[in-house]
Amino acid sequence: MRFSGRYLLVVAALVAASLLLGACAGKDRKGAAVPRVATEVATPTRAETAEAELSASAVLPSPTAKKATATARAAQRGRGDGGAGGGVRMFRGNAARTGENPGPGVEHSPKVLWHFETLSEIYSSPAVVEGVVYIGSDDGNVYALNAATGEEIWRFRRRGGVRSSPAVVDGVVYVGCLDGYVYALDAATGEERWRFQTGGHVYSSPTVVDGVAYVGGFDGYVYAVEATTGEQRWRFKRTFPGEAFSSSPAVADGVVYIGADYVYALDAATGDLLWRFSAGWPVSYYSPTVADGVVYVGSIDGYVHALDAATGDERWRLEAGGAIDSSAAVVDRVVYIGSGLDLFDTRTPCLYALEAGAGHERWRFKMGDWVYSSPAVVEGVVYVGSMDGYVYAITEK
Repeated sequence: MRFSGRYLLVVAALVAASLLLGACAGKDRKGAAVPRVATEVATPTRAETAEAELSASAVLPSPTAKKATATARAAQRGRGDGGAGGGVRMFRGNAARTGENPGPGVEHSPKVLWHFETLSEIYSSPAVVEGVVYIGSDDGNVYALNAATGEEIWRFRRRGGVRSSPAVVDGVVYVGCLDGYVYALDAATGEERWRFQTGGHVYSSPTVVDGVAYVGGFDGYVYAVEATTGEQRWRFKRTFPGEAFSSSPAVADGVVYIGADYVYALDAATGDLLWRFSAGWPVSYYSPTVADGVVYVGSIDGYVHALDAATGDERWRLEAGGAIDSSAAVVDRVVYIGSGLDLFDTRTPCLYALEAGAGHERWRFKMGDWVYSSPAVVEGVVYVGSMDGYVYAITEK
């Protein structure tokens, strides 16, 4: 048997985490409700070193910014409903992270409309609102680009990389940064409106619903922040030692769902713990998807889990075999999710289509390599990337 090299690098840490989780899981393993945990409401310490790092936010308009900014002004008219009004306003398309986007997609003979070069790798996913593309880069910039031409409208520069995906609501861009801050930027100009300091890197992509921005921190907290002022409403502390929230929260029906070593359901108004679910292995790097009262999430254990959104009880699970590092898309009662390899490289990475009600497999499509990418569904076409370097568009024969 041949062990996967990338797995050997992490398997010792994952096994240790699994053993600790097994000790802590108990009734939580099946998603049973647990007693509420006190939620911290004190504002986190804001170090005075921020001004020493960067005394002011750096916004660098392009030479054509004055003209292009007129286009970006339209973004300020966006509605704060997390998805209405057209475009892709936040990671996975909407606050529930369903992965459904407005269409149509590219049907035939794709060609490059434009490309824009940043100075480093890009992990961030774009938000596209009223003719403007917003995206972060590991070069430390948040970019606003003309969606039709690729021209730079503005860039906002920080010292840390930007792996968080922007959310654009009511003319404001919300994004996390590896410098430990969450930023609110004017969508038209890139000027900073406020910043909020966490205690660690911010990989998580903010979700903005009803005037509140929700985001996870690598410091082990989930934060709820006033969207207009940046003031903290509440923060929830991890329940398992060493947990970090790199997952992006899904928000539906007044509940915040987010993954770490557990899947957590938190009251959106207070931050109180409603329930938690342990798969036995972490669910840290992908976001829960909420549709029709069910939370869908994959795990390194190789299973796709469907949980009752109200109670955390497991409705069904499907064994994909390989680790799940992809967030699900749910469209028309079908769950689309990608898989990776197992410890022995014996499973073929696939894209799965599952019945949302019972988890029955509709079909699977063999991929060339591991699927870290999260599918997007537009007008009957499923788009997904793979570690083989290809982007796939999959439709019916």
